[in-house]
Amino acid sequence: MDERMGIIYLEGSTEQVVARMPVEGNTQPVGLLHGGASCVLAESVGSMAATLHAMPDRFPVGVDINATHHRGVRDGHVTATATPAHRGRTFATYDVVITDDAGQRVCTARITCYLRLVEE
Repeated sequence: MDERMGIIYLEGSTEQVVARMPVEGNTQPVGLLHGGASCVLAESVGSMAATLHAMPDRFPVGVDINATHHRGVRDGHVTATATPAHRGRTFATYDVVITDDAGQRVCTARITCYLRLVEE
């Protein structure tokens, strides 16, 4: 999905994951960034952050995501930054802020992942 959406990871650690996505190709019929595309970006960075937290014996499975869309974007790129709200042994929750090229907040999301034990 990341490749299809044009998502490129810029930074990745247990404290923060940052990724960028083009607006072009991810718009709704009227030319604005699609809200679903913002959710895909948020889930991608949140899941990557949860993966870095859970490795090597667990892997994340998204169980909840919500997003508030603040402003429309017609061109350029959006950047998502995921930071931990809670990191436990079985669940991890991340706050995700998506901004446009001018640094204005486009969307605020929250994703929770169940950290499933890797089966042998």
